[in-house]
Amino acid sequence: MKEHGYILILGAVTAFIVVLFTMPSLIKVARLKHLVDEPGDARKVHHRSVPTIGGIIIFAAVIFSYALWFPQAALIGEDGEGYKALYQAMGQAYKDFKFVLAAMVLLFFIGVKDDIIGFSPVKKLVGHMIVGYILVITADIRITDMHGLFGVYELPAAMSIALSFFTYVVLVNAFNLIDGVDGLAGGIGLIAATVYGVWLYMAGDIALSLLAFVLAGALVGFLVFNFHPARIFMGDSGSLIIGAIISVLAMKVVDHDTSRLPLPLRQIPTPIFTMAVIAYPLVDTLRIFIVRTARGVSPLAADRNHIHHRLMDMGLGHRRTTFALYAYALTIIGLSLLTRKWHPNVGLMVLGSTAVVLALLPFALPQRRATP
Repeated sequence: MKEHGYILILGAVTAFIVVLFTMPSLIKVARLKHLVDEPGDARKVHHRSVPTIGGIIIFAAVIFSYALWFPQAALIGEDGEGYKALYQAMGQAYKDFKFVLAAMVLLFFIGVKDDIIGFSPVKKLVGHMIVGYILVITADIRITDMHGLFGVYELPAAMSIALSFFTYVVLVNAFNLIDGVDGLAGGIGLIAATVYGVWLYMAGDIALSLLAFVLAGALVGFLVFNFHPARIFMGDSGSLIIGAIISVLAMKVVDHDTSRLPLPLRQIPTPIFTMAVIAYPLVDTLRIFIVRTARGVSPLAADRNHIHHRLMDMGLGHRRTTFALYAYALTIIGLSLLTRKWHPNVGLMVLGSTAVVLALLPFALPQRRATP
């Protein structure tokens, strides 16, 4: 399988080139049509109008590159176990391909409508339920085993479906919530997609790894235009796509066969590794929901109480805030490797405690308003 890794590189490079050469035209059109986010709201950290529909190109680059370089049958299931294994792998790969594309198209239209003219929360929730049904029920992309975490192994069907729906909804909203500083959501998505992509490649899953790598390539291209000072924001059309793809990859990693992985990676319980990769959006979302609920306001109400807002108020500015949170994400992933031989419950406690303490640390330090 290793000799076919070039497909992943070609997919990532193709997605990167599509974004790099088409984004300037989208920025120009967005400004001409006034599809921009204006400053003025207290929670906003930008001070000029910025186009908000960058997700259109991210979506196009991912779809185009994924379809173009999707591996042929000969590259799927080459494991020496005969035609039965080959055809099983082919069937699963094409099933995932079909339903993931269908879900992404629906999410794309939800995101674009929300970016341009707005979308009522009820209609958006209905859209998420439909996408969740496509991914979890129709495509059967779900978490079926906790691999000993909390003493739980195989999950009953109803619990598996509920947990998988919850995972999808949380991750889609988490990437939407962290999209508040130039380069943040795109960079965290890039880290998660790359780590999952490498893991899946080493596990022998070229088709799913390709999905991760084309997203990573598209996000590298997007970050060229989104680092401070950002020339364009991804908007909901981008954050929803990123959250959905990451949720699919996360659920697939949890239940994936690990027999081909190098020993150090086989030693990490897959649920813990999966959560470590997406620790920052998970912790920030959990914290913000608890704080809003404690204040008696809706958990979905927008405010200026995210971790990235606090770091900005400490005077770090866009770039240092973004790189500090990149470092946070990489630290938790690295810690999951160091604790790989520990009991799953102990490892989760250490990782979770570290992630929460690091996330709360900025709120214990002095605040200083700085000019971005």
